Amino acid sequence: MERLWPVELSPRTKYLRTIWAEMARAHSHLLWLGLLADAFGFESMFLQFWRIRERVLDLIEMTAGHRVIPSVNVVGGVRRDINAEQKKVVLDALPTIRKESEDLIKVVVNDYTVKSRTVGVGVVTKEQAFLLGCVGPVLRASGVSEDVRLTKYHAYGELSFEPIVETAGDCYARALVRARELLQSIDLQVEALNKLPEGEIAAKVKGNPPANEAIMRTEAPRGELFYYAKGNGTRNLERMKIRTPTYANLPSLLVMLPGSQLPDVPVIVLSIDPCICCMER
Repeated sequence: MERLWPVELSPRTKYLRTIWAEMARAHSHLLWLGLLADAFGFESMFLQFWRIRERVLDLIEMTAGHRVIPSVNVVGGVRRDINAEQKKVVLDALPTIRKESEDLIKVVVNDYTVKSRTVGVGVVTKEQAFLLGCVGPVLRASGVSEDVRLTKYHAYGELSFEPIVETAGDCYARALVRARELLQSIDLQVEALNKLPEGEIAAKVKGNPPANEAIMRTEAPRGELFYYAKGNGTRNLERMKIRTPTYANLPSLLVMLPGSQLPDVPVIVLSIDPCICCMER
């Protein structure tokens, strides 16, 4: 992966970026699990998942300054730090968040109605997922162990991370992947906070972007997020392109939807966790 500026991130910066990335993954999966519950008419469970999500958003706001979109990354590092008091608050909150999430997940994945509406529904085989270019939970639910975090960017190379994989390739498998990733994400946050090294949070960067090109891949909650940037030696980029995971996962609906029952269509579409507005950015 090339960098537009030849700036090396400090170890603390790498851990901070990882912590916030996993907080974002946790709140995104909680949002989706709530929507899944809502799709089956489980209104109380929908509110419970979103209640837990609010606690995660509170932690993001306390540490990063904003809720859904922290906007803490800057060239060479981050603009905010996590102090000792904030670290303690987060570490105290995460076990409860994990326990409450796990209790709700057990109810959802073992519910007869959920299983009857998701098992064997919207199947994408391993070969189809690969050929269609699926990413994230959609790809891993079909048995492909692919996750950009395996490239060990930021602090992932120093954490206990393994991709969550299911093999059935149906709506139920995609739900299981996200549910298990939620719990794994909380564990990664705890590990990263306990290993958080001391040091600077941003390197000093001078000058304008050089006249070169750079790409970057990260593992967003919905899957691989691809960035392309081209500098021209001025303060304004010549080109900036972002390919979101939804764009990569949309073609899978061409395999999932044909032959399905009409009442299953909303659940199948929901199973790829589409975000059309970010795809069209």
